Amino acid sequence: MLGCTYGTMFQTTVAGGSYQEGLTVVLQGVPPGLYITDADIYEALLTRKPGQSELASPRREADVPVIYTGVNAADTMPGFSNAGYTNGTPMTILIPNVDRHFEHIEQYQVTNRTPRPGHASYASYQKYAEWDDSIGAGFFSGRYTSTIVAAGAVARRILKEHGIEVFAYVKEAAGVRAADVALDTAREKVETFRKVRRDYDPIYQWVFGEGRINPHMRFLHKMAVIAELERDLLKIRDTAKAVDPQAIREEHGIHFTMNCPDVDAAFAMEQRILEIRDEGDSSGGLVEVVATGLPAGMGEPVFQKLDGEIGRMLSIGAVKAVEVGAGYAVKDLRGSECNDALRVTDGKVVFASNHAGGVTGGLTTGQPLVARIAVKPTPTIAKDQETIDKVSLENKVLSAVTRRDPTIVARVWPVAEAFLAIILLDQYMIHLGYQAVFAPWRRP
Repeated sequence: MLGCTYGTMFQTTVAGGSYQEGLTVVLQGVPPGLYITDADIYEALLTRKPGQSELASPRREADVPVIYTGVNAADTMPGFSNAGYTNGTPMTILIPNVDRHFEHIEQYQVTNRTPRPGHASYASYQKYAEWDDSIGAGFFSGRYTSTIVAAGAVARRILKEHGIEVFAYVKEAAGVRAADVALDTAREKVETFRKVRRDYDPIYQWVFGEGRINPHMRFLHKMAVIAELERDLLKIRDTAKAVDPQAIREEHGIHFTMNCPDVDAAFAMEQRILEIRDEGDSSGGLVEVVATGLPAGMGEPVFQKLDGEIGRMLSIGAVKAVEVGAGYAVKDLRGSECNDALRVTDGKVVFASNHAGGVTGGLTTGQPLVARIAVKPTPTIAKDQETIDKVSLENKVLSAVTRRDPTIVARVWPVAEAFLAIILLDQYMIHLGYQAVFAPWRRP
C-alpha cells in the first residue's frame, strides 16, 4: 500500500488491520528529548476506542499502546537522566488487537461475498482480489484510525511545547446542531471531557493507575500484561465506576460520551442517535477541529497550500467533506461580508472576523485555524440492503450481523484532532526550517 505514509519533516507511516495481530505506527522526525509514555498515548486512544457506550460499537478493544522504539532504554551515561526520553530515532508504537474472537470472524466470513453498500468492501476486492484483508474490513475498517490517534498524541505534545494547541469536538450529530461556543470555553470543555473519561476508564486504572505497565518495563513484560488484560478483559471492565450521566453533567458540565461543548445539544444528539439506531439505521454529523497559537505565514503556496493539506482529512474513513473557516457558506456571502478586515491595535494586527478560518493564500494568518469534517452515517445498518455477490456477480440482499456503531461522529473527533496535529507539526517544522535559513536576510 503506497498511501500509508504522510509527511515531509514529520513522517507518519501506519500498518495493520482490524483482525490482524494489531496495528503499528512509525514516526520519523520526532525530536530528541521528548518525554512521552504509553499512558500518555493511551489517554488519547481511550476517547476513540469502541465498546464504551451505546454510541459506539460493542467491540471490546483495550487499545493499550506499547512504545517499541525511539526512546532510550536507560540513562546513557553516568550523570545523565535521559531514560525514557526520545532519542531522535524513528518512534514505533504498537497497538495489539485483543478482541478477535472466532464468532466475530465467522460473521464476516459468511457475509464477505456480499459487500456492504457505502463501504470499501467492493472496491477493495477489485483492487486486491481474493487476497483482500476483508475480515473486519481490514485496513478499511475504522479500527485503523487508532494509529492516527496514537501519532497525533505525539504530534499534539510536540506542538504544545511550542504554544500550539489542537482540539476537536462534535458540532452536529443526527441533525442536532450545537450552539456556537467561544473557543476558549470549547477547549476547556474538551480537556474536562478527556480527564473525566480517563478517571472513569477501568483499563487506564488497571494498566497504568496500578502501575502494571510503566516506562521502565521491557517490551516483553508489557506484552505479558496485555495478554493478562486480554484474558481478564470482561472482569476488568466490570470494575468500572458506575456512570451517572446527570451527576457528571452537574459536576463537570459535560456529556460523558458525546464530546460537545454545548451540553444540552450533546444530550439531544445522544437521544436522536439512539432513536435512529432503534429504527435499524445510522446517522452522521459534523466535527469541528481547531488549532490556536500558530504563527502567521506558515504553509506553502500553490500545490501544498495549508488548506489543501487540511483537505487531506478526507483520508479519514467516513469523511466526505472538509471545510475551512466559513467553508461552503462562502457561496452565499458578499465580499464585504466574507472578507476579514484587518486593523492594528496596540501594535498588533487584529482581525474583525475569521471567515477564512485562519488561512489565506495557503498560509496561516495567526488567527485560530478552524476546520470542519462531514461524517457520513455508518454503512453497516440493521436494515436489509440490496447488494451483490462480488465473486459470482449475482444480485443479493445483505442482512447485517456484525458489530457496528450507530454513528461514527461520536468517536471520530479524536481522529480529526490527531490528523490535523500531524499535518500542522509537519508544516510547522518546514516553516521553522525556512525561517532559520531566511533569518540572515530578513529586515529587522
